[in-house]
Amino acid sequence: MFQQVPLVEIDGMQLVQSRAIMNYIAGKYNLYGKDLKERALIDMYTEGMIDLLDVIMLWAIETPENKQKQLSNIEQKAKERFMPVFEKGLANSDFLVGNQLSRADVHLLETTLTLQEIFPTILSTFPKIQAFQERMKALPRISKFLQPGSARKPPRDEDLIPTLKEVLSHYYK
Repeated sequence: MFQQVPLVEIDGMQLVQSRAIMNYIAGKYNLYGKDLKERALIDMYTEGMIDLLDVIMLWAIETPENKQKQLSNIEQKAKERFMPVFEKGLANSDFLVGNQLSRADVHLLETTLTLQEIFPTILSTFPKIQAFQERMKALPRISKFLQPGSARKPPRDEDLIPTLKEVLSHYYK
């Protein structure tokens, strides 16, 4: 539609735009809540995680002189602004929203795994998130996906930085 990726072909359609793709798949596989209130909560959690992951993505292309400062900023935001919200959301349930798995849960797993790649001990003061992550990693399909050689993107490395800069330069001019 907009001559860009990602593009997913599903159910005879070509879907573009990440959030449209995620919403469609979440709706199709019953990962988008039981009603509008649950969907709104799922969207709020998800958008918060996307905000945090966007900051991490931009850190990867930060200039060397600003990289450490930005890294400290990410860690502080994660620990003080985002993780407490997710910890509270898991206080009385195995899931962030409602009583079943939602796309917010899948996003939280990816967010926490990404954070741990950068800050290995970041979950040490968030026991509910730690327990949640272990439950999620034990789910058969997720466990398989997390195995070495799977489709999960590897951690960013310095060889990827030029490609990231080129792709992101179109969005962040």
